[in-house]
Parts: sequence; structure tokens; C-alpha cells
Amino acid sequence: MSIRVGFFPHNNSLWVLRHRGVLERSLPDVEWVDLRSLPEGERPGPAEGLPSLHGDHLFDSGYDFIGTGSTPPVTAQAKGHDIVYVAISGSRHENGRLVVRADSGIETPADLKGKRVALGHGSWQTTLLLFALDEAGLTWSDIEPVDVGADAAQKFLDGEVDAWTGSYPALTHVEEQAELRTLIKTDGLFSHRSLWFTRRDFAEKHPEELAAIVGALQESDEWIAQNPREAAELFAADDGGDLDAWEHALRSRPFGLRPVSEEFVAEQQRAADLFHANGLVDRKITVADAVLPDLAKVVAATLR
Repeated sequence: MSIRVGFFPHNNSLWVLRHRGVLERSLPDVEWVDLRSLPEGERPGPAEGLPSLHGDHLFDSGYDFIGTGSTPPVTAQAKGHDIVYVAISGSRHENGRLVVRADSGIETPADLKGKRVALGHGSWQTTLLLFALDEAGLTWSDIEPVDVGADAAQKFLDGEVDAWTGSYPALTHVEEQAELRTLIKTDGLFSHRSLWFTRRDFAEKHPEELAAIVGALQESDEWIAQNPREAAELFAADDGGDLDAWEHALRSRPFGLRPVSEEFVAEQQRAADLFHANGLVDRKITVADAVLPDLAKVVAATLR
């Protein structure tokens, strides 16, 4: 049986695993699916709802296992898909934040009202922004969200947007060219974890294969932590980015898979509730429905 694993650079762990051949030692029939090559269909604008990104492909034989940020599984669950969380990373709060130019006149999150805020809609950035708006007494409709891609940093530098929810290594480029004010820190507001999930039927029918994937990810993540420069080369070779910036980004991130915690489920539930309250998903969900206690044992068994 071929096991299809979806990967892309934004999940650093799966990207490195794909390029080092570790998983093939235990699953010789693994098939890697580059998520960037899959059709995304018509993508809703940031004022209309949450895009599914690649979540739907988990259910149309696109792949069996995926790693993303925190938002796509909420989107998938809200669409009625029967997903289950496999594991989470440590907090990646150092990876990004919401910034404005120091001379912008925007002093507090409340000042974002009516402003153009750039983000990768449907990613962790949507969650961070919603949490910040909620604490400031604002809603999604109080700002003008601007969904941006690879040119986000340049749009911010060119003044096309008033604020930007950015992450490293792109933030390094901006820090070198402009004086910034951190308007919203991720730390203390949102844990911004990587996570891995699958279909319930795959988890129940293929526990050995799932355990092999988790074990390979743990081994590969340990290598990243010990060899950040070599790992950075895999990313810089793909996007033509600055090797030093990629190394800095990887050194600041936690590696290693952890069992899904009650704290994480509570944070995901808060995000899901805010997505619904702000009209970004059509129905309420219970995040705990996507947690299988037996999977925590699978992950715990790989910890050193």
C-alpha cells in the first residue's frame, strides 16, 4: 500500500523529512505529494471566509497525512471532514508577529480599525490577528484584511498596507530595511504551533504506518536541531532565499513532535469560536472531537 504524505516548505519538519529519505527506511512505498502542485480552486477573499488551502485534498485521495499550522484543521473540521490530530510542536511564538512602521502613527491594536492589514489568510496569521482584534474589542469587519503571498514583505515596505503579520525569514529582510514597531507579539497571545493530522479512518486502519511517520519525523527533527545550517540549505535552494536568514529562522523554532495537550485543544477551540463568530467558517465545531487518546501514546512512545 502506498502512503501519500503531503508536504510543503511551511511545515519545516515534513520538508526536511522529504529531502533526507528517512521515512523511506520504514515505509518504502511512501509517496510524497508537493502541496504547492495541487489545484486550490477558487480561493475566497479574506473578508469572505477561510480558504481550505489544501485541507480538502486529505479527503479526495490527495494524501493520507499532512503537517500545517493551526488553522487548516479547524477549516477542515468546520467543513464536516472527519480529521484527527496526530501531534503538535512546541510553541513557535518567536517565528513571527504583527508589525507596523515606527512612523505609522499606529500605536495599539485598537488603532488597526479601518486599516489595511496584510496576512496569509487561512494560515496561523489569521488566528493571531483574530486573537489580537478580539482583545482590542474589534472584529474582522473592523479592518481591511489583505491576503498576500510571497510578495507580502515588499507590499509592506512599499506602503501598500498599513500593517503586516509577518514571519521569518521574510521578516529579516524587512527588519534590515525599515524601522519597525511590534504591534502584536505572538508570545502570550498565541502559541503558534506546527501540527500534524490525518483522517480518522487512516489513523484507525493504519496505526503501524502512522507510528512510522511519527518516528521518522522525530528522528529528522532531531537532525534539524543539530544541523540548522545544513537544513537551511534545503529551504534556500528551493526558494532562492538568504541562507543566513533561513538558518536564523530554523534556530529559533522548536523541533520535535509532542502529544496533543488540553491547553492546545482549548486554544484551538477559542480560535474556532472566533472564526465562527466573525463569519469565517459556517458552523461551530468541537475541536476535542478530533482528538484520539491512543495517538498521544503513539507520539509519547517516540519521545527521548
